[in-house]
Amino acid sequence: MHTPSAIQQRAILPITKGRDVIAQAQSGTGKTATFSISILQSIDTTLRETQALVLSPTRELATQIQSVILALGDYMNVQCHACIGGTSIGEDIRKLDHGQHVVSGTPGRVFDMIRRRNLRTRNIKMLVLDEADELLNKGFKDQIYDVYRYLPPSTQVVVLSATLPYDVLEMTTKFMTDPIRILVKRDELTLEGIKQFFVAVEKEDWKFDTLCDLYDTLTITQAVEWLTEKMRAANFTVASMHGDMVQKERDAIMAEFRQGSSRVLITTDVWARGIDVQQVSLVINYDLPS
Repeated sequence: MHTPSAIQQRAILPITKGRDVIAQAQSGTGKTATFSISILQSIDTTLRETQALVLSPTRELATQIQSVILALGDYMNVQCHACIGGTSIGEDIRKLDHGQHVVSGTPGRVFDMIRRRNLRTRNIKMLVLDEADELLNKGFKDQIYDVYRYLPPSTQVVVLSATLPYDVLEMTTKFMTDPIRILVKRDELTLEGIKQFFVAVEKEDWKFDTLCDLYDTLTITQAVEWLTEKMRAANFTVASMHGDMVQKERDAIMAEFRQGSSRVLITTDVWARGIDVQQVSLVINYDLPS
């Protein structure tokens, strides 16, 4: 990072001053660093209690946020735990009882830990809802409201969302006090060097053949959004990941993809929200999300 991105320039200062903030920005604008830096600026590392809570729609995104916070806060000796479904409850309890400055997690597991009284909320200063529109799309609304009820009344709320549908705006009116609204325009995205192409296919049956033609003619190092069974049947080596897999398997596939041992990954459109894998050079949307 050489210079702050557009959203970092506009959002970090009001967040560190304690204001509620709604930031509408796409993936790739530096959102994670924006709230991570703000969190690190606001917590007291001498107090081994949870002071900031980040909720995300997927386990992978929650884990990635944990990694960013730990990396940025390395010299602060900050403690951050990823509290996500599909992992050991016993490990969550052990980590939380040890004391964590920041918790990054998915709403279901976070609320479970709050109800068990292992995640203590009395010292929480900031709640961050990352990819808020996707949180609501995935049906986490009730769990988010349940979590919020356990937080101190003075808790600062930061909402980051690619879109601002009615459900998100309704939630902000209930959670937030005089929020500052920040909009990052599309032409200010930090995703440089990406070319987009549209391939018109007259018949549904032709799509797979077209995909194979693209794969054969393009030189690629990594790819996202593929098909699994047909690609394997056509003798292509691919990996796949979806929400029904156990967390250990998802973690292993993600690690292989990040390290480059798995060159092609097939997954759903949700994976594209906020996940950062620098080596990806091609994304193919085989079907448009409904």
